[in-house]
Amino acid sequence: MAAVFRTNELRNIKCEGNCREMEQLSFLTEDLVRRIQREFGTPVFVYDQRTLEALAEKVLHFPNAYGLTARYAMKALPTAAILRIFNSMGLHIDASSGYEAERALRAGVPPEQIQITAQEMPRNLGELLDKGVLFSACSLHQLRAFGQLRPGGEVCVRVNPGLGSGHSNRTNVGGPSASFGIWHEHLNEVFAIQSENGLRVTRMHTHIGSGADPEVWNRCAQLSLGIAGCLPDVHTLSLGGGFKVGRVSYEKSADLEEIGRRIVKDFEAFNRQHNRRLRLEIEPGTYLVANAGALVCTVIDVTDTGPDGHNFIKVDSGMTENLRPSMYGAQHPIVVVPATPERRGTDEYLVAGHCCESGDVLTPEPGNPEGLLARELVEARIGDALVVGGAGAYCAAMSSKNYNSFPEAPEVLVAKDGTLSLIRKRQTLEQMILNEI
Repeated sequence: MAAVFRTNELRNIKCEGNCREMEQLSFLTEDLVRRIQREFGTPVFVYDQRTLEALAEKVLHFPNAYGLTARYAMKALPTAAILRIFNSMGLHIDASSGYEAERALRAGVPPEQIQITAQEMPRNLGELLDKGVLFSACSLHQLRAFGQLRPGGEVCVRVNPGLGSGHSNRTNVGGPSASFGIWHEHLNEVFAIQSENGLRVTRMHTHIGSGADPEVWNRCAQLSLGIAGCLPDVHTLSLGGGFKVGRVSYEKSADLEEIGRRIVKDFEAFNRQHNRRLRLEIEPGTYLVANAGALVCTVIDVTDTGPDGHNFIKVDSGMTENLRPSMYGAQHPIVVVPATPERRGTDEYLVAGHCCESGDVLTPEPGNPEGLLARELVEARIGDALVVGGAGAYCAAMSSKNYNSFPEAPEVLVAKDGTLSLIRKRQTLEQMILNEI
């Protein structure tokens, strides 16, 4: 780590609020945390069905002019139980690989409700198309390949509109620095491939990244609608997902209602100009699951580096379950839950993971994976639980599992009646090494 910040340097850290504020548990209680720690062991992911369904309702009521299809970007959390909850409520699925599409099919999602939008075209795309899965071509090469598989067919194309949005360069999937989609100036090549293969481009997809600014979303919608106007058979426009979620108290979340209201006016203006009522698609992932999940860990050590150094909490988790702090400098609420109900004082701690890796920390400086920033937490003791909030999205799904040969963590669902269900077992060492020869 290149930089460690001490208390007298905190004035140099810029947050959208008080980045020193102690966080609180959200859908969990201290008693429930202790019960989960006791019954399932740690580390363990916990998801709340009430929160999942409440967020799904918000997405399903996203403002629209002429109809809405809401897809869940399953890469955020692809566990079958989660897919079934969302699909039962009316959400379709956005799959980022052929493997994800097959997982969705095995979870019981109807094939016509799954669309593949992938950097790597599935090797078995023909088989998936035969089943009824939809496909979005993300490059000219993919469009040609689809044309060879399905001459005369209908297809969606993903277009890079030339604009990006995100809280860091690593979450920006639009604009000239992003490889996602067909660059908007290459439409003539799209027309040529379309003509050669007798294709009809009936759907268009775009995605700009994970931002919260309605103005940026509005500009992206206008750019995307301008491109859709050049594709006369397009009847559906997907504006992607990436709605920013504030996991900690000082972070700002995207306002879906405000974003949607502005986009409605753009779709109505498009209809007046082109006499086409475009159906809207959105595909949030983070928004639906981030704050519906938490990671329950156990404190395995408490140490320090002397009076001029720092206090450290070490836990039985880390980048093996949550890579976001190391990768993005992402912030997650952290709460220490004492092993027995009691009142304790607080102290400032850095939280370190269990991997033999200098980058395995859960308390980076906001927005900077290279820096560290201590948190004020309840005084920690070995055996206490430590809860990492905002862990529903891109944690279990995007971890460095099996690093240092740590097994994949289990997942638990808190049902609406409060019962706890194991929805993914803890991986065993035998399962980890099963394919070794």
